[in-house]
Amino acid sequence: MTVQLMYLVASVCFILALKGLSSPKYARYGNFIGAFGMLVAVITAYVHGVVHNGLWILIAVALGVVVGIPAARSVKMTAIPQMVALFNGVGGAAAALVALAEFFAVPGTDVMFRLATVLTVLIGSVSFSGSVVTFLKLQELMTTRPVLLPAGQQLAIAAAVSSVALCALTMAVPNGFLLWLLAVVGLALGALFVLPVGGADVPIAISLLNAFTGLAVAASGYVLANTLLIVAGTLVGASGTILTRLMAQAMGRSLTNILFGAFKATTVAVQGEEQRTVKSGTVEDVAILLGYANNVVVVPGYGLAVAQAQHAVRELVSQLERRGVSVAYGIHPVAGRMPGHMNVLLAEADVPYEQLKELDDVNPGITSVDVAVVVGANDVVNPGARDEPTSPIYGMPIFDVDRAKSVVFMKRSMRPGFAGVDNELLYNPKTTLLFGDAKDSLTKLLAAVKQL
Repeated sequence: MTVQLMYLVASVCFILALKGLSSPKYARYGNFIGAFGMLVAVITAYVHGVVHNGLWILIAVALGVVVGIPAARSVKMTAIPQMVALFNGVGGAAAALVALAEFFAVPGTDVMFRLATVLTVLIGSVSFSGSVVTFLKLQELMTTRPVLLPAGQQLAIAAAVSSVALCALTMAVPNGFLLWLLAVVGLALGALFVLPVGGADVPIAISLLNAFTGLAVAASGYVLANTLLIVAGTLVGASGTILTRLMAQAMGRSLTNILFGAFKATTVAVQGEEQRTVKSGTVEDVAILLGYANNVVVVPGYGLAVAQAQHAVRELVSQLERRGVSVAYGIHPVAGRMPGHMNVLLAEADVPYEQLKELDDVNPGITSVDVAVVVGANDVVNPGARDEPTSPIYGMPIFDVDRAKSVVFMKRSMRPGFAGVDNELLYNPKTTLLFGDAKDSLTKLLAAVKQL
């Protein structure tokens, strides 16, 4: 009874953590509550019936602490999505390995146990390999463009059919070799599943894989007869599924198009060597443009996060407001690399939450905006997503900054965004490019505005 009561306490903590994480104001408290719930769960599980493996568990916990704390503290915020992908993959792999171990440890299992086992192994393996591929893409250790292998679609279908067949065969004839083979096929399926996903859609793939890991953990809870794992896994699976759906809606496309659209994509010629004219400006030029504007919208992106320029942009906005300029921040649902990335980043700089505006708040009045300032964003302001049906990001809602009276585009270089797609906004006569590190450029721009 005491064990179930402690599991109930941990479950309530997990639910409250999710509730807190849904709001920037309470996200930190939600994190603490979730961590406390996990501590309760680990201590309860350790004390309850696993004393014969106590030493190994303590060693594993110690290794996790030694590796996890320094890793979490050393990772920059811009690399959080990669860390999430890795942690998610480790969770899927852990669930699969636990199910494998339990299968060999418990002979003469019933049908439901075997069903839960094969599902845990398959889903956990898919989640692990898929998460590793998303990590490689986010870390740019491999191309962020869709990777289309020769006969890749046929290979993916074959892997999916083989995994279903192995699940059925293992259910009928419990065999350790078949279960290991299922794990291998699941690893292949996970990689083939994610490789065709383009850079701009990788965050959605991570969210979906997170839901997969939740399902694997819930199934492993049945394998281990652990109620808390079932509850926690179900919460992760449900929240991951909801987030995936919301992100797909934010991209303006269906989930099937995001995951499988690359197989049907038309090859578009890249104008790699063609020289096109752009208009670059100085800090002084941009300062005059902003200082005498009436209405300004700032659209931050991953480049701002990399440069850690959130404080600099907030100081510039404050200075403009003192001059009587009306300023708002345009926050795209998938700006940065994960949902809420820009919200959290700007909250660190004490930007009032009321100043953060979504697409539906900004676009209707964009034509009356004097200056749209794009800071390190690219794909979320790319007119090709609106106007070019052949574009890999076509259909994704964007900020229509090209319809503002003028645009200031702050970039390090002419390199395309994460989706690897050229941006026609760079060549728009309205656009003034300000090259350089975002933090450095914003700091100089602040000084120039003060001198007006």
